[in-house]
Amino acid sequence: MQIGKEKLMWMYEKMVEIRYYEETMAAVYMEGKLPPAIQKGLAFDIGGGPVPGEMHLAAGQEPVAVGVCAHLSDDDTVVGTHRPHHFAIAKGVPLDAMTAEMFGKATGLGKGKGGHMHLFDNAHKFSCSGIVGASMPIACGAALAAKKLGKNWVSIAFFGEGAANQGAFHESLNLAAVWKLPVVFVCEDNQWAISVPKAKATSVQWVTDRAAGYGIPGIRVADNDAVAVFEAMAPAIARARRGDGPTLIEVRTDRYFGHFQGDPESYRPKDEVAHLRARDPIGLLSKLLKERGLMSAVQEAAVVQSAQQRVTRAFAFAANSAYPNAQDALADVFVQDHASTRALV
Repeated sequence: MQIGKEKLMWMYEKMVEIRYYEETMAAVYMEGKLPPAIQKGLAFDIGGGPVPGEMHLAAGQEPVAVGVCAHLSDDDTVVGTHRPHHFAIAKGVPLDAMTAEMFGKATGLGKGKGGHMHLFDNAHKFSCSGIVGASMPIACGAALAAKKLGKNWVSIAFFGEGAANQGAFHESLNLAAVWKLPVVFVCEDNQWAISVPKAKATSVQWVTDRAAGYGIPGIRVADNDAVAVFEAMAPAIARARRGDGPTLIEVRTDRYFGHFQGDPESYRPKDEVAHLRARDPIGLLSKLLKERGLMSAVQEAAVVQSAQQRVTRAFAFAANSAYPNAQDALADVFVQDHASTRALV
């Protein structure tokens, strides 16, 4: 299908924003984690610096997020993975609140209590989880709600190829197929399930080969290309909105960073990342826009500058925000009214 200039420019802008966000987070995350540890002869300090805990970044996987979310409305639901930033940004989650959440600040999406793997934004109908494969049953629930309400909303379940070997994958596809739920299952195949290559853990070459077992379409996108993802999503979204049920899509994408920040990546061939970066999807989309006469070098520079400014402001907002008060640790977690609690029991 032909994509208009506005949509192509949106995808390019979001890909640039996502990439700069991830690269900025990669640098900020390492603050306070390595230098002191090296000086003291200690191990990597995962709790050090302004952003404690694990961090999973999605640089290189931008086409999946923008190619899918370019089809969505504010009413559609997206459920991401433990590597969620690109999905959240493409769905419109505010950068300020998202970044503050990762910094553990009170101004964050979850008041600093969830961290980067547990981003929830009801206003933009986005959520994610650190549990492998958890996106699929949750997306089915959102799709069932839409169907019960008589809405033409769709839900998207993003997951990695490693999660396709979880029981939740098979149960969710079966349930969605039987009930004809308006959900699209989108697999990011970056060839690595943490440190295990796909060929050693999965019985089929493509996860979409399994779609036939549930009587649903399986669409394969062999290139890490935003336009190709957009085109593959079109029939899946149309099928879901008209009530014909789910679709399984798999995109061959690239993970530039390790499974987590601090990952020594000893399992990867030494030249793999350099080879992947040689066909960077942002550069490919930029080339396409220029060849079609849709973007000049001046316009491109303006897009990049604007995206970088938004990201810079978000990190400054997070850094300057206050931490939650200790006495609020249990707020929003448990029922505070004892009478209500007794009534529930």
